Amino acid sequence: MTNLPQIGEPAPQFTAKDQEGNLVNLQDFRRKWLVLYFYPKDNTPGCTTEASDFTSYAPQFKELGATIIGVSPDSPKTHCKFIEKHNLSLQLLSDPEHKIAEAYGAWGLKKFMGKEYMGIIRSTFLITPYGNMAHVWSKVRVKNHAANVLKTLQEFLSDK
Repeated sequence: MTNLPQIGEPAPQFTAKDQEGNLVNLQDFRRKWLVLYFYPKDNTPGCTTEASDFTSYAPQFKELGATIIGVSPDSPKTHCKFIEKHNLSLQLLSDPEHKIAEAYGAWGLKKFMGKEYMGIIRSTFLITPYGNMAHVWSKVRVKNHAANVLKTLQEFLSDK
């Protein structure tokens, strides 16, 4: 696993297709806060809960000038089905070769039922309007996570 980007460092650049097949890159979010979260797989219980929670808080994030983007190895087509099935209002990026996940330190060795394998380590990154890391959450627990990210963003903005 690569190292996690540190607070204050520039966020790693990325370009990937979203659920509609549009190319999206970090520069698209200059002058906006960006919540970039990595999750293992569409339509799994934890990932569905996390995406639904971020969707429910999306209006508050938008009000604060922040965009939420989810990243997983799933295809744009799978992302479309996931969004439709769960009525999500998120942009989801496809990272099938896990290049973005590796750049952000969100790809690494996992253990499940005694087996080891490489996979997405659930992680979230709050990126400033200038493209620097403001906050990093690694090995995220889904419960209350979206609310905690929102609270952290509110704290950053109240410090200004």
